[in-house]
Amino acid sequence: MTFTDRDRAVQAAIAQGLVGPGQPVVGLLDVAGIRRSAAELRAAFAEFTAPGTQVLHAFAVKAASLVPVLRLLAQEGIGCEVASPGELALARAAGVPARHTVLDSPAKTLPELREALALGIAVNVDNHEELSRIDRMMASAPSTAPIGLRVNPQLGGGAIGAMSTATDTSKFGVPLRDPGAREWIVRACLERPWLTRLHAHVGSQGMPLERMAEGVRALYDLAEEINEQAGSPRITTLDIGGGLPVNFSSDAVTPTYREYAALLRSAVPGLFSGRYGLVTEFGRSLLAKHGMVLARVEYAKWAGGRPIAVTHAGAQVATRTVFAPASWPIRVAAYDAKGRPKNGAPVPQDIAGPCCFAGDLVAENRPLPLLESGDHAALLDTGAYYFSTHFAYNALPRPGIYGYAPGPDGTHRFATVRTPQTLDDITAEGGAEHANELRQLALG
Repeated sequence: MTFTDRDRAVQAAIAQGLVGPGQPVVGLLDVAGIRRSAAELRAAFAEFTAPGTQVLHAFAVKAASLVPVLRLLAQEGIGCEVASPGELALARAAGVPARHTVLDSPAKTLPELREALALGIAVNVDNHEELSRIDRMMASAPSTAPIGLRVNPQLGGGAIGAMSTATDTSKFGVPLRDPGAREWIVRACLERPWLTRLHAHVGSQGMPLERMAEGVRALYDLAEEINEQAGSPRITTLDIGGGLPVNFSSDAVTPTYREYAALLRSAVPGLFSGRYGLVTEFGRSLLAKHGMVLARVEYAKWAGGRPIAVTHAGAQVATRTVFAPASWPIRVAAYDAKGRPKNGAPVPQDIAGPCCFAGDLVAENRPLPLLESGDHAALLDTGAYYFSTHFAYNALPRPGIYGYAPGPDGTHRFATVRTPQTLDDITAEGGAEHANELRQLALG
């Protein structure tokens, strides 16, 4: 039997006790794969961009809110796109400099905005009211932080409605095609010399590349219009967002960053001319293929004639897949107790999680070699959004996460990314230190 690098990582994780009866679920990240994706992203845009163009690739922190991952990406030349105070704190803990950080959010608070402007973090303004807040702040405490305006090109959605950000009624950005909106945007930029960027995020899982390129084209044309009316390069940077879709049906990486960059060069020829600095905000596409959830099968049972493998990986680590399986299907690989790929004829079976509701299934009626107690199920392509964005249903603990890489002798080594959550951690998070306060309030 020929073993892949992933197979060898599974065997090593089991042999080294990272997953077992006491820790029945774990997240694993392929460090070499992450570095490779970062290099491919940089190379794809460098190939088409004029020499000397300022390009910042900012990783969408929501895709993997893990400090060691952010630091690894920073070492590979990737900054951070943050959308909350928590994400900004993670980026700062990872040592990501302010000049490599971009703040996006439709609900930024006054303290968030003040902090970002004081630190020199790039801010993408979401709406009219937020721009008014920035006006007051710039009047009282001028900042040299890069400031942009988020625009919704209103091009329509993709295959997953909940993920589509460019619909007519999207909550994100200033709707470009609403009556009077384009004129307002142009005027807002002309009246504010410090408003030097435009931002649009059209991409998402299920969005065709052609529509993503159409959104970038709309952003570019708007910048050209503003600069023409200003008579000078008022808009100097375009933030084209991220959202490159991921192939969840095989090991193939498709589409690639180069394919997308080549399409952008064709659809928006001036984008890479050097007239504008560029910012990207890719997340899922950088990490998804390089992670897996590995879960021990606790019980094997039958119901209605169908086998069910009850594992410790369910809605708490695969939330989107459990609640929207048609939009977020994932591949499952079957391994035996020692981590060897299971052989045998595929048997349609359910792969169930530990949560106490009937729909907690990561795969339903999926043909796989029959899983038995003590075996392992690996949820593939889960390096982004899965184990790093935990759903605390049933007070299930957050699993440990480990990065892996082969050593000089070919044996896989592991580094801790996040330690497993303990029961003490859970009780503390559940307010244990305040255990008597409601009782005291009731007693007067």
